[in-house]
Amino acid sequence: MTTRIDYPQKFERIVAQTQFGLLPTAEQAFLKQKAYEFRFTQQELRLLSEMALERVRWKESPLSGQWPVGGINGAAVNDAAVNDGAAKKRAFALLREKQDALRSQENDYRNLSPRDKPRTQKPLLKTVARPKLGLGRCPVASERTRCCNLMTLDAVKKCGFDCSYCSIQSFYHGNQVQFDSGFADKLSRLKLDPDKTYHIGTGQSSDSLMWGNHQGVLQALCDFADRHPNVILELKTKSRNIGWLLKNRVPRNVVCTWSLNPQTIIDCEEHLSASLSQRLDSAKALADKGCVVGFHFHPIIHYRGWETDYRAICQNLMAQFDASQVAMVSMGTLTFTKSVMKTIRQRALTSKILQMPMTQSAGKFSYPTDIKLKLFRQVYGALGDWHDPVFFYLCMEPQALWEPVFGFDYADNDAFEAAMKNAYFAKIINIRANTGHL
Repeated sequence: MTTRIDYPQKFERIVAQTQFGLLPTAEQAFLKQKAYEFRFTQQELRLLSEMALERVRWKESPLSGQWPVGGINGAAVNDAAVNDGAAKKRAFALLREKQDALRSQENDYRNLSPRDKPRTQKPLLKTVARPKLGLGRCPVASERTRCCNLMTLDAVKKCGFDCSYCSIQSFYHGNQVQFDSGFADKLSRLKLDPDKTYHIGTGQSSDSLMWGNHQGVLQALCDFADRHPNVILELKTKSRNIGWLLKNRVPRNVVCTWSLNPQTIIDCEEHLSASLSQRLDSAKALADKGCVVGFHFHPIIHYRGWETDYRAICQNLMAQFDASQVAMVSMGTLTFTKSVMKTIRQRALTSKILQMPMTQSAGKFSYPTDIKLKLFRQVYGALGDWHDPVFFYLCMEPQALWEPVFGFDYADNDAFEAAMKNAYFAKIINIRANTGHL
């Protein structure tokens, strides 16, 4: 049995295997005291350190303030209680209960302020020579979700925005944004089947528009779209950087889409990105030029006031845009792999993004089904006037959610893909008929 004499030595050994060192000094001192008192194992110290760090990152009351006063259930802790583990088990059960309560409530962003935004370094833009073109299947595609079979094109690697939930941070590290010196040449030599329709997006490895035409990226993409009228080229963004597109000819089969969230979420979780009004103004400017546009409510986030905020965005969209200008509206919500959650937790980031009830969904972690249905039904219902003329879909979500949200589903992913492409090309043809070739 571990004794009082040797536990301090053990503590110094096991603490290095936990997130204890990321905690504020006061929380470290408290946990150290409790560790000596209760003889925490490495697993127990790891769990308590994670719970304490979550409360710090969420700006909730500290774990030290949640510990039972005067022992467990009012009883003093004694050697017998420690040795048989009863007091420790009761303490852990109570702390888990309080932590679960924090996850289950609607997040309140009113306790976050502009001072909580992370300090970010200006990205280092670097040109590198890559051996081949980064064209492939969507990296988050899964057979366990209804998937549109999107192809992705890595025009740029690494994003300059700092969204707390973004999966890009888990597979591109450091502060270097990479441009391929041979991108335009490789793209010009790409051979595609002229009898096949392609849907290709550039927003999976970086934001599609924030870099403008740096290193000739947008020019190369527009030239590619011109050469291949059977391609739907989607540029997905949270940027307002549309200057080059406004000044230059944009092929009709280039679709520009914006990810949308209420300003509360943009301020607290989508750091450095354009404001909601800037995104909508940019989309409107390109739509007025004759470009087909679209909108992604992804991720929709559950927090105090979410219904009112998302409904306002939907009303704004229908007031600013004619349905004939809009190809699609997608919906999805927070979905994490273990590696992404680990990356988020390792950052010194004040964020409520992981303060949520989590269940496993299609091999990843996300909201429970009842919350997802509330989120999706709210947004879809608020855009009722667009149900017929605009293509709606769920992104990265289980097939079982389609019928309860939309009242229909596709037989399989291929049928979904075909319907999407047909709807997009119908808008492209309609735009061309009304405005001419851009």
